[in-house]
Amino acid sequence: MKKNVRIAMGQMLVQGGQLENNLARACKMIKSAGDQGCDIIVLPECLDLGWTYPQAGELAHPIPGYCSDRLCHAAKNAAIYVVAGLTEKNDNILYNSAVVISSEGEIILHHRKINELDFALKLYNIGQKLNVCDTQFGKVGLAICADLRPENNPIGHSLGLMGTSLLLSPCAWAVRPNHNNETMPYGQEWIDPYREIAMKYQMTVVGVSNVGMVTGGEWDGWKCIGCSLAIGPDGKVLEQGSYGEQAEELLIIEA
Repeated sequence: MKKNVRIAMGQMLVQGGQLENNLARACKMIKSAGDQGCDIIVLPECLDLGWTYPQAGELAHPIPGYCSDRLCHAAKNAAIYVVAGLTEKNDNILYNSAVVISSEGEIILHHRKINELDFALKLYNIGQKLNVCDTQFGKVGLAICADLRPENNPIGHSLGLMGTSLLLSPCAWAVRPNHNNETMPYGQEWIDPYREIAMKYQMTVVGVSNVGMVTGGEWDGWKCIGCSLAIGPDGKVLEQGSYGEQAEELLIIEA
């Protein structure tokens, strides 16, 4: 088992409904992370179409399918594990999903988000199971954004009890258009629950949010603002991304 893991946090711009642009941007980040010697890259939630994009039912693909195939190809070419959030269409039912793709380009873990905001349930169905996968880095657990909110930490605790050493979470962290980060700094609402499970189960927890505007739905016009976060087993912040709807960046940590 590899002791030191080099993890890239792909805090990428996601544009609502712009599937090809979003996939191209994700593949570019995957290549960049591979070129910099990373073992794993974590990408945001619903990176294909954007979270709660109203026309997702018309544009989403199955898993496996077109979008996941593009990411699998990029993972294999870059020889890197990829964790990515995708909108999944399964027999005309939509899920807010995520996958772990091996460095050989194979999907080895597939998760459907369990905790979703009420208005988003008009679009997405709820996942019904949790699992982990064995890798050369130890057991990897997969969650999506609010799955790890404080009120839902039973999900994090369950993954910890299943032996997770790396808990990876595609996210879409959004604030109101008039949010002032100087007077109300964003991030503590994730540091606290991440730290709790990281220390209890001696795992590293990484959440990666996109940047850009929410398009359509009840939060239309809200800002996704990055602030991607990594917490180590000792509870210390390993990295925290920049804040802002234009704060696209690739962050790298050693875990």
